[in-house]
Amino acid sequence: MSIHQKKHPQLERLLRNAREVSLEADSRVLILSDLHMGNGGRRDEFRRNSQLVSSMLSGYYLPERYGLVLNGDIEELFKFPLEEITAEWRGMYDLFESFRREAFLWKTIGNHDAELALARGYPLADSLVESVKFSYGDETVLVFHGHQASVLLWETYPIVSRAVVFFLRYIAKPVGIRNFSIAYNSRRRFAIEKSIYEFSNQAKVVSVIGHTHRPLFESLSKVDYLNYRIEELCRAYSSAENGEKERIEGKIAGLKGELEACYSEGKRIGLRSGLYNNITIPSVFNSGCAIGKRGITALEIEGNRIRLVYWYNGKQSRRFMSDRDNSPHELGSSGFYRIVLNEDSLDYVFSRLHLLA
Repeated sequence: MSIHQKKHPQLERLLRNAREVSLEADSRVLILSDLHMGNGGRRDEFRRNSQLVSSMLSGYYLPERYGLVLNGDIEELFKFPLEEITAEWRGMYDLFESFRREAFLWKTIGNHDAELALARGYPLADSLVESVKFSYGDETVLVFHGHQASVLLWETYPIVSRAVVFFLRYIAKPVGIRNFSIAYNSRRRFAIEKSIYEFSNQAKVVSVIGHTHRPLFESLSKVDYLNYRIEELCRAYSSAENGEKERIEGKIAGLKGELEACYSEGKRIGLRSGLYNNITIPSVFNSGCAIGKRGITALEIEGNRIRLVYWYNGKQSRRFMSDRDNSPHELGSSGFYRIVLNEDSLDYVFSRLHLLA
């Protein structure tokens, strides 16, 4: 079948041309996306969590010898010139470079920083790629931003993106028109995820994306996962001891409350649209974003484990509670906390992918 006959030619191209990296038994990888770094002013969305990102990178991931993948939209070039961003966040770029020296650093291109492909003097130019292909034995974890699956030309091609940049920076911004983005449109967000889901199942690869700002683990939305956990606990209840039964009853009651809250907010935040077909296949993961009101989400790969984690400062958002009864851990005495929201083995993920796709 030729590339022009395939349903997802852009994603096929990303898979074919990706930078290859091997995952070993002792490999550690952090995947961050959508920092949207600006000029440090009030319109800079990264400013709120910049200290959190700096602290977790320098105080946790760098000492633990993680490699770093910055998965697109790291700079907000739709609203700010690159020179202003690099001048404001010089220390952050130095921190990024530290990962290249200690392990590795790759930076994929997103739609909001597509100009970087043509930029001169960019600090991370040597690490700039469109996609990264992690080899796990004979299996593939493909990391790319996600805008390449969009039907909108301006999200995929740099030339068209530059026209949008001109409009946003010099026309929309001065008169107060809000930036338009896939992250704020649940219907388009679902269409992007579904397209990547179909491609991943067809190619038998696990895709790790950003772009939509919605954390995903094993292709499951929050609603899908809550239903799954309630069913799992119900099955465990019949064989549990009395004390354990009380714990399960309490856990189910809490999960039902979360599920009701999700459905009541479903139309606003798109949580009802996470199931793409009858059997959910764990082929799509999303690291979320670093511009949340109370914290950031990220993906970790450690050996044969993959995790969705949440970092926050002080108060934990109800949207990001651990689905595995994990407790948060403070980073030293920084006031910043890390909690594992969900975790599974890559062997299970790929087994289910091959059996069900």
